[in-house]
Amino acid sequence: MVLQSCNKLNLPPTDSIDDTKAFRNLNDVNMGVLGAYRLVEYTLIETGGIASDEIMLPTENTVSNTTAHRWLYDSGTASMTTGFYDYYEPVRNANLVLAAIPNIPVTAGEQSLMDQYQGELLALRAYCHFELLRGYASSYDPSGMGVPYMKVYAVGTPSRPTVQSNFDDINADLRAAKELISDGFNDNTRITRLAVSAIQARVALYEKKWDDAIEYASEVIGQEPLAPTSDFGRIWTDQSQSEVIWRLARVAGDDSRIGASYYRETGAIVLYAPSFKLIDMFGSLTQRTEDVRFGSYIKYDPARATGVKSAYLVNKYATGIVPGAPGLVSVKLFRTGEMYLIRAEAELERNNNATGIAAAVKDLNELRRARIYDYANISLPTYQSVVDELYKERFKELAFEGHRFFDLKRRKLPVERLAQDVTYAIGADKLEPTDAQYCFPIPAEEFTINKNMRQNPKYTSNED
Repeated sequence: MVLQSCNKLNLPPTDSIDDTKAFRNLNDVNMGVLGAYRLVEYTLIETGGIASDEIMLPTENTVSNTTAHRWLYDSGTASMTTGFYDYYEPVRNANLVLAAIPNIPVTAGEQSLMDQYQGELLALRAYCHFELLRGYASSYDPSGMGVPYMKVYAVGTPSRPTVQSNFDDINADLRAAKELISDGFNDNTRITRLAVSAIQARVALYEKKWDDAIEYASEVIGQEPLAPTSDFGRIWTDQSQSEVIWRLARVAGDDSRIGASYYRETGAIVLYAPSFKLIDMFGSLTQRTEDVRFGSYIKYDPARATGVKSAYLVNKYATGIVPGAPGLVSVKLFRTGEMYLIRAEAELERNNNATGIAAAVKDLNELRRARIYDYANISLPTYQSVVDELYKERFKELAFEGHRFFDLKRRKLPVERLAQDVTYAIGADKLEPTDAQYCFPIPAEEFTINKNMRQNPKYTSNED
């Protein structure tokens, strides 16, 4: 499979370099690895946010994805289908470099570095396919329709394997990557061995492999502690790398700014604001002050509380460290906070009894102590009470990081918005698991060139 700038899955290359000429030594391979990283996007953070209940549509947004937010998207809605191609682009480049590696001579002293590069590419390939699975699988059930898993750089018309087949391929790539990447490699703008553990933990959560989720999350927790409460807000301005396991680096001159192009645009227009449902999760005004996440994620500007303007703004990613470049900040893909929530959920599901409840509540309390000043531990009596608290905590902890929509999908729960969150999106108050839009659509253009592709349920598309 080849993905070129035209964004079709099976067109032959027109702008690529012959790999026998492009990759001749270790430095060339490293440049190829960096090129693959450079193509990694955060599309599902945006599309997942648009479709979820974590944001609302203020009336000042008259230009951006209002149809998608109202769950009126279909296979021709570019904002919801672009991700299908975005995540295959780094896969294309990774496969191109992987194919070249066996033909590049290296000395004994260079082999460990070549192994590292190969491991990074395998892990990157696995991560991108997992993101595709999260967004475009027909369900997360083993028998559901997954996404084409591309292991070679080639032209083809791939069909959709099962979700279980995707999980098997993802896990195989991650296991191989972990064997190849050195423990001593610790650049968090690239995939380290610890980052592989974090990816494995998230994958295991979706696959419901509870023992694996606990093992991999624990590996991360044991090596990368939670950020101190006083340091947490600095993570989102790139002034601190506490608990950041893997991030998409952004440098001066980059046009891709999640904090400036997605939540707002020039002219101080807010495109998406925090939902009141999310705001209410943080409790009273006093509780919001005590929770370091609220101010780090959400800003209240009373001067804007007039007319059509939203008084609440997404503060996460709003301020970078480059003067004159608002929103230019690295995108955090994996953090230790998520690992605590993964382990807590896995402990609960593995042992649906007093032991599992106690283990889950212990992790929940530890995470909250790191986020809330003067926090007092809680106890929870039942399985369902723990599930409820864990999902409230995931809602708060991982807000605007691309998880909420898919967390609900994992549990086959509807997306429900409060009445005040749909004032300017009338009718978009509940998305049921039985609705077509509960799964993101495969792009309509894919069916014009790939006779083996199948659409997700209940969409009408060109495949017919």
